[in-house]
Amino acid sequence: MKALLTGYKGFIGKALEKKLQEIYDVVYCFDIEDCWSPELVAALTESDIVFHVGAISDTSLQDEAEMMTFNYTFSKTLFNLCQSMNKKVVYSSSAACYGDGVDDQTPLNIYGWSKLVAEDYGMAKCDNFVALRYFNVYGPGECHKGKMASVANQAHKKGQFRIFQKEPKRDFVYIQDVVDANIHAIEAPKGVYEVGSGEARTFEDVLSIMGVRRKYHHLREIPKWYQFYTRSNSEKWMPNWKPKYTIDKGLVEYKKYLDDVRN
Repeated sequence: MKALLTGYKGFIGKALEKKLQEIYDVVYCFDIEDCWSPELVAALTESDIVFHVGAISDTSLQDEAEMMTFNYTFSKTLFNLCQSMNKKVVYSSSAACYGDGVDDQTPLNIYGWSKLVAEDYGMAKCDNFVALRYFNVYGPGECHKGKMASVANQAHKKGQFRIFQKEPKRDFVYIQDVVDANIHAIEAPKGVYEVGSGEARTFEDVLSIMGVRRKYHHLREIPKWYQFYTRSNSEKWMPNWKPKYTIDKGLVEYKKYLDDVRN
């Protein structure tokens, strides 16, 4: 059995590749700069399944053309090829498809729109398609992401962290649960599923568990596209899948990992 993985150099892609190597005989790995390469198409013909993780993940990027080129146009091309070759697709989508609240279906930023339209196209075009809407992913392997790394990562690195007022709440999901969800999706029926912890927690909670002091941004610094509340709904998880990590368990394990790396 063979699998194709896009975005293998990224946080989620790298963690997923490690697991896929244990399951498949061959894993073809491509990154965003390889997205239109002939080698990718050749590997696709040999693959049994495609894990499409690769994307621009900077939620603050305002260059619509760049975002849509990589996150939508390439995804659309890939999904067309997968359908023509009868390949299953497991697509890494995002809770950014929602707006300010779990029932709001209007994304607040270009990134959210790029993921939503790609997800919609895959569902419409492909017979065998699973979209996984990740919530706020954190865990080992994200240090290279800089400002796009999780609050837990950035706060641990700096020793203190500045957060927004009004106590935004987010669903923070551990990287191992995200990897597990992708593996579970191999046998999951077609659909759009949420991947989260099922908890909505404040950034104050995160910093407290990480043992990091906090300061606050001024209200005027909160971007208009900022998402104040996310929480995954267990009724929208894949059948027979659920996370193994609560936010408390995940952050305690992650803090130990970061402390060990620092020391």
